[in-house]
Amino acid sequence: MKINTRKLIRGDKILWILLLLLSMLSLLIVYSATGALAFRQAGGNTFHFLVRQIVFLGLGFGIIVIMVNVVQVRIYSMIARAMVAVSILLLMLALGLKLAGMAGDSTGRTLNLGFFSFQPAEFAKLALVIYAAKILGIQEGSEEGLRNAFWKILIVAGIICALISLSNFSTAALLFGTVMSMMFVGRIPFRYLLMVVGAALVMLVAIYFMADKLDHLPSRFGTVRGRIERFLHGDPAAEKGITQADYAKLAIYEGGFIGKGPGNSDVANYMAAAYNDFIYAIIIEEYGLMGGTVLLLLYMILFFRGIMIVRRTNRTFPAYLVTGLTLMLVYQAMVNMGVSSGVFPVTGQPLPWVSMGGTSLLFTSVAFGCIISVSYQNQRNSQMTAEPAVQVAVPEEDQEIG
Repeated sequence: MKINTRKLIRGDKILWILLLLLSMLSLLIVYSATGALAFRQAGGNTFHFLVRQIVFLGLGFGIIVIMVNVVQVRIYSMIARAMVAVSILLLMLALGLKLAGMAGDSTGRTLNLGFFSFQPAEFAKLALVIYAAKILGIQEGSEEGLRNAFWKILIVAGIICALISLSNFSTAALLFGTVMSMMFVGRIPFRYLLMVVGAALVMLVAIYFMADKLDHLPSRFGTVRGRIERFLHGDPAAEKGITQADYAKLAIYEGGFIGKGPGNSDVANYMAAAYNDFIYAIIIEEYGLMGGTVLLLLYMILFFRGIMIVRRTNRTFPAYLVTGLTLMLVYQAMVNMGVSSGVFPVTGQPLPWVSMGGTSLLFTSVAFGCIISVSYQNQRNSQMTAEPAVQVAVPEEDQEIG
């Protein structure tokens, strides 16, 4: 049986091309950046992690194809509340395992279910964005409706982000920023948003100054404070050796304008997160400032295509859904690039669809699947509107009777 690829690849064609370009870059840079890792974990088989990345990218494309061709966009609105409930339970389960000393990793980010492990925060990110899009779509209109939407979203976002922050503060901050941006786009009164921003700043200052007294809690507040201090005052560890941030700056310096060429990275052999959190620095080392600029433009294309999809959407939920997911992906990409270039303090944010990933890449594919599904729905609605009315032929004898 011959499969018609054109019927499977539906929706915004530019986004499909964008994903293909990001996938090609991902395979090149992951293969280059995992050489040392292969000798430590795969017996020197440098193709091991390349094949792994090919498999996960293939699964990601498969998820997107299924979502676009099988799942209707309204289904996400119907399961939004259930997704939020499940995400809170998973986050609490991961926290409980961490407290019991049974976490999948030292930070409690990973939840091991036996047959596979994943980070509950990745699922919670999608759940919260979908929920916020649902509430904004339902309550849009009156001042009272917007106020109700604000409090509903704020309460749920506060619970989810608080649970995520205990193991991954940067992810919680990015997610909260995404939801705040969605509410701004959703015309939530600015005074409400300003109140939240003020409260968040007060809380951050309190966490910074009280981090030492909160060490007994199952949180990473001390880590957050340490990263901020190292960013502002320099890393004391640099006196004993080169830090990850120093390696990233060295990679960018050595890359120059045109780079050292594919596979010629030297810094990747010494960086623990060269294939993940600092992958943008390795991209610049190999492909230069030109390559880094092109990658930045690709994410800007994602941003503007998201805007175009929203403008063509005639329903509120899909519009807010695309807004939230696009901003979430773009924010994460900007933070990864900013960390690699020394603009932001060190965080643990991978580069969407480029960094070596497992289940996190699959959750990213779900986000892209939602965005492309809405673009396909827009195309179908446009075609239905453009189709002329069907003319019914009237038999000649009936015309004579008339």
